Amino acid sequence: MTLPSPDLLEQPVSKTSLLPAVYIVGAGPGDPDLLTVKAQRILQQADVVVYANSLVPKAVLSLCQDSAELIPTATQTLEDIVPMMIEKVRSHLSVVRLHSGDPCLYGAVHEQMQALATADIPFEIIPGISAFQLAAAKLQVELTVPELVQTIILTRISGRTQVPEAEELASLAAHQASLCLYLSARHVSQAQQRLLAHYAPDTPVAICFRLGWPDEQIWVVPLTEMAHATEEHQFVRTTLYLISPALTTDHSHARSRLYHPHHQHLFRPGSR
Repeated sequence: MTLPSPDLLEQPVSKTSLLPAVYIVGAGPGDPDLLTVKAQRILQQADVVVYANSLVPKAVLSLCQDSAELIPTATQTLEDIVPMMIEKVRSHLSVVRLHSGDPCLYGAVHEQMQALATADIPFEIIPGISAFQLAAAKLQVELTVPELVQTIILTRISGRTQVPEAEELASLAAHQASLCLYLSARHVSQAQQRLLAHYAPDTPVAICFRLGWPDEQIWVVPLTEMAHATEEHQFVRTTLYLISPALTTDHSHARSRLYHPHHQHLFRPGSR
């Protein structure tokens, strides 16, 4: 793969103007207050904002300057989007490609980066908060609780996009980790069946619908009720499932060694 032009990476994003380039920005799960400071600054300066209008709320676009050209892409294909971004940059304009969540997760960003690199168009990626992070914050839980769970798995069940055989849900569920299940509401019965092969039936599942949006809903149910609750509330898209031992309430004894008085390290030598 051809690497993007290094010109963009050699110069920090200016607080007054942007270089002609594509800025692939993570908009987070929906709440504009959860954008990074850098993402806000870039949105406020961009000449063109190409956004996934089915997933990015209008409140995020309110940060754009009045003169910015806003281009929705819900009805477009990659063959429409990428040549248009290339043409804009070659016309000396700065372009934001605005994705929901974080660009590194289920954002179809890989093929966009390849195409931009092949065309020698500089680009930069600005990360965003993912839904699983906001879910944990809303639920007021840590997903890596000492002596209980120390691994987080982000995955999905096979749908129109097939999951590699080695990453099938039943195989990943065997780890009994904190499992964050994306893009699976339409196949929730199948997902529940595969999870029950390894998780206890009463394992808590947080069903998180449109996190960060005004109509956000979060329901915590036993694993055995996961499919029923999804169907009852008619969740068919923009739904994250969080399956984790960390959602149980009885782990008050668990404690990290990091701040324990008997744990010494470079910045806190000795013990008491």
